[in-house]
Amino acid sequence: MKAGLRGFMKRHIQHGFTLLELLVVLVIIGLLAGYVAPRYFAQVGKAEVKTARAQIDALEKALDQYRLDTGHYPSTEQGLAALYTHPAEEAKWEGPYLKKGVPADPWGHPYQYRQPGEHGEYDLFSYGKDGQTGGSGEDADIGNW
Repeated sequence: MKAGLRGFMKRHIQHGFTLLELLVVLVIIGLLAGYVAPRYFAQVGKAEVKTARAQIDALEKALDQYRLDTGHYPSTEQGLAALYTHPAEEAKWEGPYLKKGVPADPWGHPYQYRQPGEHGEYDLFSYGKDGQTGGSGEDADIGNW
């Protein structure tokens, strides 16, 4: 009978983790997440700024091509839309100068365009992540100057 009882007990012993072991694993995962997450999100912010700079560069090239064809940059009123849609008053327009419409900046805001500009013949810029003038880091304005 003792042998039968031992066999019965062995079959019903549950294998698993103790509460303490689970808590230790959760603490380790929390520490790793606290260390890795800020570094990851900082990289995402840097990538968005680089994307905005690349888009501004591409828009500058399209604006230069527009100027070569028409003899001038689009007015502030025409805006960047003149790179994709033929303005009625432009007889020499040879566009579209962009494959797709004018992109929004990486944060979903429209790029700002002024002609004449304060920093050159035209100003082309994004207000950054916060969508407002000024700021620092990801919130800083990104322009062609």
